[in-house]
Amino acid sequence: MTTLPENKPSPSAPTIKQVICIKWGTAYGARHVNTLYAMVARNITGPFRVICFTDNDGGIRGEVVCHPLPALGCEIPPDVPGKWPKVALWNRELFGVEGVVLFVDLDSVIVGNLDGYFTHGSPDEVITARNWIKPWKKLGQTSVFRFKVGGHPYMLDNLHADPAGVSRKYRYEQHYVTAGIRGGIRFWPAPWTRHFRLHCLGSWLTRLLRAPVLPPGAKVVTFAGGTKVEQAITGRCAGRDGTGTLGEHLRWVFGQGGSGWVRRLKDYMKPAEWVALHWRE
Repeated sequence: MTTLPENKPSPSAPTIKQVICIKWGTAYGARHVNTLYAMVARNITGPFRVICFTDNDGGIRGEVVCHPLPALGCEIPPDVPGKWPKVALWNRELFGVEGVVLFVDLDSVIVGNLDGYFTHGSPDEVITARNWIKPWKKLGQTSVFRFKVGGHPYMLDNLHADPAGVSRKYRYEQHYVTAGIRGGIRFWPAPWTRHFRLHCLGSWLTRLLRAPVLPPGAKVVTFAGGTKVEQAITGRCAGRDGTGTLGEHLRWVFGQGGSGWVRRLKDYMKPAEWVALHWRE
């Protein structure tokens, strides 16, 4: 795996914007990392680097700096949901990566300029999206979040002290981040980070009549849970991924019989051309 350059920039050198991601297991491949790099390159100004922490760097384009997965250092009970390996990012050291970094999940589509994610608020703040399902609870959503490497090592220390208790109490890593960051987290402006299912797809009736929309002011659209990016590009019809007519879908819905017709009706989705436009190398 490649490493960051040993030479540090001079005080007069421009700040390098750093975007990081994590890839482990088989849910996402090199294509997702390569596409993330291309989307960042098209939507950022000034020097930048994309850094991927991964257990397999095969097929990842050479411009991406790859490092091993940071060790979580404890066992999370198998019945606990959420992406707890992300907590390892709060370690004191991340293979020489220093300064402020912007984490972006691999199931994200960058649709606008990212510069604001690096200038919003204070560099010492932890800034996340706001949980869209329960906004009144002021929970963080960590599909896109910014932090300073090594600035909050107690997050990992506290988890090590009681991994089962902490993970079962908060269940989701992002809930732990919300509650655990000293001084509290901050939120991005609401329009910047949007959720595909909640903000683009619309109600089941809307899905029958129009394609998913790109919300005004969005910079990143996340696909956390549910629909995959590839499905948004192809659409869904008649119980399969891919395009098809509404009439074909309705015949399939009511031809199956049984009581699951409402669920089958909701499965329809027209292709989102704007997703294909942005999610590409």
